[in-house]
Amino acid sequence: MKSLIEILLLVADVAWFIMIAHIIMSWLINFQVLNLRQPIVAQIWYGLNRLLEPVYSRIRQFLPDMGGLDLAPLVALIGLFAIRIVLQNNLYTFA
Repeated sequence: MKSLIEILLLVADVAWFIMIAHIIMSWLINFQVLNLRQPIVAQIWYGLNRLLEPVYSRIRQFLPDMGGLDLAPLVALIGLFAIRIVLQNNLYTFA
């Protein structure tokens, strides 16, 4: 059981890095540091969107409309941290 929790923690870490990369890329695109006309930037951006949009769209269903402000990535990160805390606290019960 301990191994399963450690694998889930690894998956949570990978998800965290993917979300952080998506958030930073969205800032860089909005501030026109990165350009979506560059093929590698566009591929990475659309790949990250395909991975994260199903999660974000479900979170957006429950959030109120904030105009141009999207709080779904923040809520997803907080949820991921909560899952990580629960997993870490239960890791030592199976040691």
